[in-house]
Amino acid sequence: MASDDQLPFSPLTWIGGERRLARRVGRPVRNFLRIEAAGGILLLIATIVALVWANSPWSETYQDILHTHITIEVGDLIHLDESVLHWINDALMAIFFFVVGLEIKRELVVGELRDPRAAALPAIAAIGGMVVPAAVYIAFNSSAPGFDGWGIPMATDIAFAIGVVSLLGNRVPSAMKVFLLTLAIVDDIGAIAVIAIFYTDDFSSGWFLVAIAAIVFVLIMRVVKIWWIPAYVIVGTFVWLAVFESGIHATIAGVILGLITPAVPLKPEAEEEDIDDVIRSAVRGDASALVVRRANFELKEQVSVVERLEDALHPFSSYLIVPLFALANAGVVLSSDTLSDAISSPVTLGVVFGLVFGKIVGVSIATLFAVKSGIAELPRAATWTHVYGLAAMAGIGFTVSLFITGLAFDDAVIADEARIGILAASAIAAIVGTLVLLRAKEVVEVEIDAPGPAGS
Repeated sequence: MASDDQLPFSPLTWIGGERRLARRVGRPVRNFLRIEAAGGILLLIATIVALVWANSPWSETYQDILHTHITIEVGDLIHLDESVLHWINDALMAIFFFVVGLEIKRELVVGELRDPRAAALPAIAAIGGMVVPAAVYIAFNSSAPGFDGWGIPMATDIAFAIGVVSLLGNRVPSAMKVFLLTLAIVDDIGAIAVIAIFYTDDFSSGWFLVAIAAIVFVLIMRVVKIWWIPAYVIVGTFVWLAVFESGIHATIAGVILGLITPAVPLKPEAEEEDIDDVIRSAVRGDASALVVRRANFELKEQVSVVERLEDALHPFSSYLIVPLFALANAGVVLSSDTLSDAISSPVTLGVVFGLVFGKIVGVSIATLFAVKSGIAELPRAATWTHVYGLAAMAGIGFTVSLFITGLAFDDAVIADEARIGILAASAIAAIVGTLVLLRAKEVVEVEIDAPGPAGS
C-alpha cells in the first residue's frame, strides 16, 4: 500500500500495524488530518452545529453550557471565576495564538518573511487588505455604537482560506498559495497589534510589570539553556495569568511566548558517535537508558523548538480549539426579525462590505502598486486572475473576526449583527474567490534547477 509507506509509525504500533481497524479507520483519519483542507472542514462542521443548536428546541442548553461558571482558586492569591465561553476565548484561544506566534516566528527566521523582497508582495497586499476593509467599515459606522468593530473585517482566516484554495488543486500555483498564507500571517500580526492596543480594558500597571518580568525570566531561561519544557509550561502559564490580570487580552501572552521560542535548532548536526553507540548497543541488545537518552537528545535537537511545538500543538489547535471556539461563538439565533434587522444594520453592512469589497479592492490595489512600482513582482506562473481570486479569499475572516467581535461589543444584539455579517461575508468571499479562480488555467509546475541563491 503506497500510502502506508509514508507513515512515520513503526509497524510495532497500533496505527502502523495491520489490524483492520488501524488500516480502515486509524490511517485514513490520520491522512485526512494531514490535508490542508481538514481544519477548514472541521471548522465548517462546528459552525453548522452551532447554528443548528442555537436555533433548535434545545437552544437553552447551548446558552446554559456556555454561561456555566468554572472557578479556579489558589489560596488568596488567585481567584479566577469565568464562564465556559470566557475560558474558551481567553484560555484555550491563548494556545491558538501561541501557535500563530510560532508560525510567525518560523516565517521570520526561516520562512517567506525572512527575505524582505520575497515578503514584500504579500506584506504590502496584507496592509492594503487591512486598511481598506477597516475604512469601509468606518464609512458605515462613523460613530457609536458600531464604531468599535472597525477591527473585525481586517482579519483573514488561515484555515478556511487555505482549505478552500487547496480544494482547487492546480488552478492556483504553489507560489500563490504561499502568497495567501504569508498574507494571512501578516494579517494576523496586524490583528494581534489591534487587539493589544485598541481592545484593552481596565489596564493594571502592576500586573503588566509582573508580566514583563515573567517574559524577561523566560528569556533568561533561554540564555542559560534551560531546556526542560515543563519549566516553560509553568512560567508560560504564569505569563498568561499576569497578562490576563493586567487587562491586556490574555491571548497576547500566547503570541509573545510563540515569538520568543527558538526557531533555530540547538544542534544542527548530531554527534555521530552518540548515534553509532546506540545503534551498535541496540544490535547487541544492551543499550543503556543513558545512551539512548543522549542519542535521542542529539537527534531531537536537530529540529528547532518552534518546529517541534508546531508539530505537537497544531493538530490540537486546528482540530479541537478552533472548532470548539466556532461552536461557542457562531451560535447566532437566525429568526426573521434578527435577519431583517441585520440586513439594515450598519454593523452587518460594514462587516460584509469590508470583508468582501474591502479585501478585494485593498489586496488587489496594494499588489498592483507593489508590482508596478518595482518593489516586488508576481511569482512565476501567477496571473492577475490569481491575485483577484486570492484577494476575494482573503475576505474569509471567520475565526479572528469572531474573536474581535467578542472584544468589541458588549451589546449582544450588536454582536449578533456582526456575527451574521461575518458568516455571510465569509461565505460570499469563498464563493466569489472560487468562481474567479476557476477561470484561471490549470498550472503545470515544472521543477527548475535554480542557480545558487543570490545575495542570501
